[in-house]
Amino acid sequence: MTRFFRHIICLMLLVLCALVAVAQDNDKILNRQYADMKKLHFGFSVGLNFQDLNITNNGHITEDGEQWWADVPNHSPGFCVNVLADWRLGKHFNLRVAPGMYFGNKVVQFRNSMALIDEPDTHVRQRQNVKATYLVAPVDLKVSSLRYHNLRPYVTTGVMPVWDLSKDHSEQYQLGKMDVMLSVGMGCDFYLPFFKLCPEVKFCFGLKNLLKKNRPDLQDNPEMMRFTESVDKLQNNMVVVTFNFE
Repeated sequence: MTRFFRHIICLMLLVLCALVAVAQDNDKILNRQYADMKKLHFGFSVGLNFQDLNITNNGHITEDGEQWWADVPNHSPGFCVNVLADWRLGKHFNLRVAPGMYFGNKVVQFRNSMALIDEPDTHVRQRQNVKATYLVAPVDLKVSSLRYHNLRPYVTTGVMPVWDLSKDHSEQYQLGKMDVMLSVGMGCDFYLPFFKLCPEVKFCFGLKNLLKKNRPDLQDNPEMMRFTESVDKLQNNMVVVTFNFE
């Protein structure tokens, strides 16, 4: 998780630097003065997602005396695209719906008990590349501050149903196809001459245990089944960095 959050902190710092650079020249002309008065407006977003799994290992010991542990040591960015509809509830509150697609993957690393004691890199026995194609339908409450010239910071909170459209494979883990995630985020509206640009960072936390423990396809394959038996719970975590165009 340490490397994961290092990546996210770096991205947040880059976004913050962009905000500061634009803010230096935002006090000359007020762009799109009436944009926030619309009851309903539409847009789209593109960005990156960093997928993770919160893995609860149980210390299960196999018949040959091995203990296996799983984690996600590294994270790579995936791509996401959404369309969005924004409904004005009041001066500071908006309700936003942004259905879209998230593409990404996470690599699960399996280690036996020896890997926790001595030379972990040499004791890595298995890896599983968990690819995901998510159909998402986030619903967020957006709470905005007062507008300062051509900037308006905001925070969001909401819920995001997730459906995984990728195919099942007979691998160490099989994950459920549907999840519900809670999200919190922050961003800033840039009022440009022809549209609003809104960089945003969102943290998403899955509520369901996605691990399929009933694996009849592995009953005759204890070498693979031991990985499922060594884990009690798998939950989705995700960080999403998007650029909204409204």
